[in-house]
Amino acid sequence: MNVEARIAKTEDLAGILGVVRQAFGRADEADLVAALVAAGDARLSLVAADGEQVVGHVLFSDMAIVGDKWTTPALALAPLAVLPARQYQGIGSLLVRRGLELVREAGHRIVLVLGHAEYYPRFGFSTSAAAAIETPFDPAHFMGLELTPGALHGVAGRVRYAAAFGVE
Repeated sequence: MNVEARIAKTEDLAGILGVVRQAFGRADEADLVAALVAAGDARLSLVAADGEQVVGHVLFSDMAIVGDKWTTPALALAPLAVLPARQYQGIGSLLVRRGLELVREAGHRIVLVLGHAEYYPRFGFSTSAAAAIETPFDPAHFMGLELTPGALHGVAGRVRYAAAFGVE
């Protein structure tokens, strides 16, 4: 595999949106990426590039856990996309691992993901880490990861996604 994970550049956006559309077989997730970027809610946009071709993408965006007494900042990992012809080659894992490393280095403490229960635990995500967080989604697929040990200790409340997600 001759793929590198790097921070997305402005000129990568068309390639990113194409990868996301192809990976999901529809435009919804690509529209989400464009809206998060346009709204300034994207914290890290990372591409997997094979030469000049974008073959994968992951986005980390702002979200919060709203509790009775305080609001705790977090990041949403969504979406993760790899071109269908390039799936099952480790590209998604490369993006997630590098992305988590970079958001940790940037000082973020919590990442939440709604995803495959068999896939995301390999990166340290767990449903138990997100158990005290109310979500409008199936809790069997809603997982958390502490980038800083203890970051979720005592944190409870309802998840609040960026407006582009359209989730209340």
